[in-house]
Amino acid sequence: MLKKISTFKRRHKVAFAIVIGFAVVAYWRGAWGIMDVFLFPNNYGLSCIVSLALGMGLLAATHYIVEEMM
Repeated sequence: MLKKISTFKRRHKVAFAIVIGFAVVAYWRGAWGIMDVFLFPNNYGLSCIVSLALGMGLLAATHYIVEEMM
């Protein structure tokens, strides 16, 4: 099975990239859908603001951690 995927990946790089791209988009669409349902479901604006703040906070924290590791 892994050999077939590896062979497909080498022969059809563009098709493999498209499949991976769809997988990434589907994952994030699902993640955002879950957040829309569970994170302040009755207040779309607050949900967006909190999501943005959490995302920026996580990016800042991981940037700080990566800088410390280097």
